[in-house]
Amino acid sequence: MPHLINTMSLHSRLVQSIMALCAIILLTVSTSIIYIVDEQGNKNIASETRAWANILASNSSVFLESENDNSQSKLKSELEKLISTTLINRIHVYRSNEDGSIEFFSSYNKNHKFPAISDKIDQISQLSTIHYEENHLELIVKIIEEQRTIGYLFIQSSLLKKQNFISKLIYVMFGFLIFVLILSFSISQWLFNKTNQPIAKLIEDVGQISQNKNYQTQLATQPYKELDILAKNINILLLRTDKHITTIIDEHQYALSQNQALENRLSARTDALKESNQELLSTLEKLHEFQGQLVETEKMASLGDLVAGIAHEVNTPIGLGVTASSLLADKLSEIKTAFEDKTLKSSQLKKFLTDSDENVSIIFRNLERAAKLISSFKKVAVDQSSAESRTFNVKGLLDEVLLTLSAKIKSANVTISVICPDDLDINSKPGPINQILINLILNSIYHAFEGLDHGTIAINVMNLSDQLHINYSDDGIGIDNSMKAKIFDPFTTTKRGSGGSGLGMHLVYNLVTQALDGHIVLEDDIEHGVSFDITFPVELAST
Repeated sequence: MPHLINTMSLHSRLVQSIMALCAIILLTVSTSIIYIVDEQGNKNIASETRAWANILASNSSVFLESENDNSQSKLKSELEKLISTTLINRIHVYRSNEDGSIEFFSSYNKNHKFPAISDKIDQISQLSTIHYEENHLELIVKIIEEQRTIGYLFIQSSLLKKQNFISKLIYVMFGFLIFVLILSFSISQWLFNKTNQPIAKLIEDVGQISQNKNYQTQLATQPYKELDILAKNINILLLRTDKHITTIIDEHQYALSQNQALENRLSARTDALKESNQELLSTLEKLHEFQGQLVETEKMASLGDLVAGIAHEVNTPIGLGVTASSLLADKLSEIKTAFEDKTLKSSQLKKFLTDSDENVSIIFRNLERAAKLISSFKKVAVDQSSAESRTFNVKGLLDEVLLTLSAKIKSANVTISVICPDDLDINSKPGPINQILINLILNSIYHAFEGLDHGTIAINVMNLSDQLHINYSDDGIGIDNSMKAKIFDPFTTTKRGSGGSGLGMHLVYNLVTQALDGHIVLEDDIEHGVSFDITFPVELAST
């Protein structure tokens, strides 16, 4: 969306610019004049004050040296006679004694209504130069007689007259500013009206051309040079626009004819492409069916490995049980014969009971081990063939898988370390988890530990934020860098031609991502072996 631009009319721009310029100039001039008048007024008052101070100090010296008791009142009368200006507000005369002290001698006050002020004896050094206050200025000068300081004269002059004059000057300037603004507004209105007429006519003509789309029309000559240049450029633009539109129409007609020919060719090619796509779809469906069959075959192959391992494991305890039961039957036959012949001895019976107890114990332990193996295999086989959710203990599931694969693990001399909480009960799909762990362990045995005397597998399980994290790692020969990028792709194997289908890790990937709705990552920054991080959502079983 384009940015909105705030526009202003030429009339407003012209009026505001002229009035602002006049106001700035007049304010600058007025401020300068007021400042100059104020500074000059201060200088004149300061000069006149200093002159009066020197005159009055000279006339006061006689009274300061007089021993007459009426000299103070006489000095006051003399000051009233001498001061003929309204500039001076107050006069203080101080006498300097021989001991260096200074005392008040006499004073003058322009108006008896003026309140008296305290003496300025403590400020003699500060007021030796003119000091400005809000409405007056103050000054103290020495009274010297025969190059000897006999006293001091304090004089206070009014600034009100100057301030009143400046106030009047401000009012005059303000009135003049209003007059100038009104005059500038009138002038700007007149200038705008003179300039706007040809502009309005030009806008009207351009609007008519745009509305009628008659780009061959030419604008008339304008009275102002700038507008005339604009009109000539608009005329050039109109001619080029008309030429461009004609070219576009011709190209559009040509494009229509080309599009029709292209549509005919495209229709023929589309028909051919539909036939090819149909063949490809049929081939793809067959490929998916074949891949599904291979995946099921891979599942059955892993189940076949479990059957072979369980058969080997079950064979040993059953064989021991058969041997113990045969031995027990032989012993029982001997005892029965001795009993029938009445040659049975107590020592012989005691030995038979001891041997029988040992054989029964052997039979029970081995049958119990075989039953446990068969039960674990049954649970793993049922879970592996089912994708339904149920509540189960994760540590128990791991133990059942390891017990089922114990024959493969022992024959490959592999040590498996499991870190999993004993009380971790979840609601999930044990079948896919069984299949994932079996495929990973068998993959390590067949590929990672090939040619090695011993191998180690670590399985670390934890639950974080309703996510079950399984880290599976081994210290085998690892995966070549060229194979890491496509380790989960179907038909990727390092045993091609040696019985490897290349679907083991692809099956693991599908089980994690589709059956468990999780994800699996191969860590590629480890030095030896492989490490898989598997994460999928679970629900903790309610206790």
